[in-house]
Amino acid sequence: MRELNVALIGYNFMGKAHSYAIGNAAFFFQHQVKPVKKVIVGRTESLLRKAAEEFGWQEYATDWKEVIGRDDIDLVCIATPTSSHKEIAIAAAKAGKHILCEKPLGMNAAEAKEMWEAANASGVIHMIGHNYRRVPAIALAKKLIDDGKIGDIYHFRGVYLQDWLSDEHAPMSWRLDKRIAGSGPHGDLNAHLIDLARYLVGDISQVIGMEKTFVTKRPKLADENQHRSASPIQLDDVTVDDTTSFLAKFNHGALGTFEASRMASGRKNHERIEINGSKGTLAFNFERMNELEYWSKDDDLEVQGFRTILATEEVHPYIHAWWPPGHALGYQNTFVNQFADFIQAIITKDQIQPNFYDGWMCNKVLDAVSKSIDTLTWEYIR
Repeated sequence: MRELNVALIGYNFMGKAHSYAIGNAAFFFQHQVKPVKKVIVGRTESLLRKAAEEFGWQEYATDWKEVIGRDDIDLVCIATPTSSHKEIAIAAAKAGKHILCEKPLGMNAAEAKEMWEAANASGVIHMIGHNYRRVPAIALAKKLIDDGKIGDIYHFRGVYLQDWLSDEHAPMSWRLDKRIAGSGPHGDLNAHLIDLARYLVGDISQVIGMEKTFVTKRPKLADENQHRSASPIQLDDVTVDDTTSFLAKFNHGALGTFEASRMASGRKNHERIEINGSKGTLAFNFERMNELEYWSKDDDLEVQGFRTILATEEVHPYIHAWWPPGHALGYQNTFVNQFADFIQAIITKDQIQPNFYDGWMCNKVLDAVSKSIDTLTWEYIR
């Protein structure tokens, strides 16, 4: 069996998720190619060594440039903060490596365009990590929409709510530094909603938004390895949004509402979307990720109502590779599905979606929302 040697750059939360996917894709999906966890890359050697051991990597390295230049590396996964995506991705493209990059693709649309142009020119397979497209219930929603089950779409309604910053004493992290993250939940969470909206409904033409930072200073820990409850030594400025909401108009006439917040007390990872059409409605809540709600105008009135579809039958997307009906999938499985699709695209040499072009389009929407907040007016997606 042919092997594909993988280099993973990043070893924290997303590094763990991608390590799991890389290690399990071949177990569940029968490809003629086996991904090999060759080398994991990071900056802090002690933590990196531990991650390599725990996540099952053959090697670890602290110089991503040297790793990308190696002849024995076929594929690069980028799971680093947003500010480093562009340099790593363009270097990987020029080295002829296939690339899977976490979202948002760039710090802004200009960066994302450069990344797409470099990857497109190189001829490599490139993918952006919007793993929610690989939830079976979401893939089922896409099929129902494409089959005309809900008719012409009128509304897209999306919220992505978390509460890990609702405690004003929660400490700083790189995600609260605009120089590294680019933005707060706007780029982190709204990016997922924008991608799902483009996937399920279509391109967005205009936006207008608002944002707020509720806690403008947070404790800085003396050491990045120190426990969260440790005493702070100073306060740092929070330079990103705590919440961003916006209205949107789609190219074909539908309207959309989007809300992302890290200050929604009690909400841990509450991503919910609803799509209303002329013939029906679809609704999805990631905290019940195996279910899709469906209402159809075609049902007889006496039985008309929302039905809950448990998307775990073999006829549902991706389920053939997993468990018998009713045996639910979890968050980690979306990364396996994503990586399996990525490997299949490398085998067939067919460009996958979402790719760097989709990442660029998402960044354009993110930028337009931010501009609209400054101009206090509707902005076109240009």
